[in-house]
Amino acid sequence: MTAKSVQVNGMSSQSPITNPQSAIRNPKFTLHSFAKINWSLEILGRRADGYHEVRTLLQTISLHDELYFSPGTYSEVLLSCSDPAIPLGDENLILRAAKLLRDRFKITDGAHIHLEKLIPAQGGLGGASSNAAIGLLGLSHLWKIDVLTDELHDLASCLGADVPFFLIGGRALAGGTGTQVRTADDSELAYLVIVTPNARVSTAAAYAALQAPALTTSSDATILSISRAEADLEVSRLCTLRNDFERLVFESEPEIERAKTSLVDVGATSSLLSGSGSSVFGVFESKLEQERAVRELKAEPGWRIFPAVTVSRNEYLQALGACGLSLSRSA
Repeated sequence: MTAKSVQVNGMSSQSPITNPQSAIRNPKFTLHSFAKINWSLEILGRRADGYHEVRTLLQTISLHDELYFSPGTYSEVLLSCSDPAIPLGDENLILRAAKLLRDRFKITDGAHIHLEKLIPAQGGLGGASSNAAIGLLGLSHLWKIDVLTDELHDLASCLGADVPFFLIGGRALAGGTGTQVRTADDSELAYLVIVTPNARVSTAAAYAALQAPALTTSSDATILSISRAEADLEVSRLCTLRNDFERLVFESEPEIERAKTSLVDVGATSSLLSGSGSSVFGVFESKLEQERAVRELKAEPGWRIFPAVTVSRNEYLQALGACGLSLSRSA
């Protein structure tokens, strides 16, 4: 297994971990880091700050990475990963989450975190954002930080779009740059097949290619300020699968469009690009239909195929166990 480490106690240097397996064999605790899909994703326009205003309906799914947490030596925070392609420098969101917590709460304890990676990187499934949110929760628990829900959400918003969503789970409506999140009622269990073909899509390039018009007004409070009835209507509207990135992504990477078409061909009742790609998902009527589709799609060379189901908010919070208790605490 390839593994590296970095220090986030004021220095950033890479060095081999003497025994990377120790974080797996003897972790203090382990947490699932779930992926997400977008039931719908609309780009409303370009904001004055250069970011894009979005409206999206997010959903956690059973596909997940695993994060192993162990106490560290001295004040070092060490990160190792099963996937050598995952960057382990300052750009890694788990380490950035660790630094935010240390700075905010004056933490000097160390930690060793090992990431077992299964969610495809740059696949539009929120893997890095999920890892960041679970890193916040896991380290808060490991370091016994008395943190409130609002504080966690503030930190998550600093780490990027989708990260606050992974402090909520289930189905949720997101707006602004994606960091404003409002809970939505969970839908019935859905059987999914995720396909990640051998193609890469840059999120930054996808947004740039949209050439979205500038917003004439600021709508920073659009999600959080609307009433529950208005939110329910918005969720109902967004349940019709739509992704504004599809046309551009399919033009640049035809293999991703072929993956979507293949999902429909093997029985998906509907199919959609997730996020800005490169994964697509199909919805199936039953577990039997899902299993049959997986068998047929596995004949495609270079495609990664993942059967999954939707994960409700209660299931999500239960999976977090004691680490999720702080999510119910407010000022």
